[in-house]
Amino acid sequence: MKIKKVIHSNRRTIALQVCDDTSLIIRAPFYTSNQTISEVILKHNKWLENKKKEIMIRNLKYPMKKFVNGELFFFLGNNYPLVLVKEQREQLSLSEGKFLLRENLNHPEDAFITWYKKMANKTVTQQVEVLAGKYKFEYNKISITHARKQWGSCSHSGNLNFSWRLMMTPLMVINYIIIHELVHLEIKNHSKNFWNKVEKYMPSYKTQKEWLKKNGHSLKL
Repeated sequence: MKIKKVIHSNRRTIALQVCDDTSLIIRAPFYTSNQTISEVILKHNKWLENKKKEIMIRNLKYPMKKFVNGELFFFLGNNYPLVLVKEQREQLSLSEGKFLLRENLNHPEDAFITWYKKMANKTVTQQVEVLAGKYKFEYNKISITHARKQWGSCSHSGNLNFSWRLMMTPLMVINYIIIHELVHLEIKNHSKNFWNKVEKYMPSYKTQKEWLKKNGHSLKL
């Protein structure tokens, strides 16, 4: 397995992460020797091979986007076909149930990321303000991130972070992730008390959680 990078930090244990391209990211404490890392990889070899196979099967089922006419892209839980256009002021727009992408772009993926981030800054921010006001939560600031593994996170200083990929999910799923992080402002763990509070504010949260479990792997560019 190809090692993508080794990240040393002030952590206590070694963590192995298999990426979408089946390469390996290793997170290790400072001053960890290459021999120790090799021993950990060898110890978890069977798990790594199974994870690699799982990702390869998943990639066949949900291939990376090619940005061609007719290809479908998620927005707020719905799929919209892509149409390449010759003349358009914006690189990407959504109009009359179709994504319109200016053709011959060198990096069409970047056009989608920019568009999703713009939508997230508007929609997620608005929903956070509504839900935080309704349930009396106080937060510091909101950031839209490029996170691939986390839909949202909450810092100890009260900052809320949300991935732009949330814009591919239904609004109720977005609200679930927001409520999840708002509750983390008060409860930092995933104890029974935490989930009881999430359920208090969103009784249907298990339905939204299941939607992410079933569809999360398909929400990629």
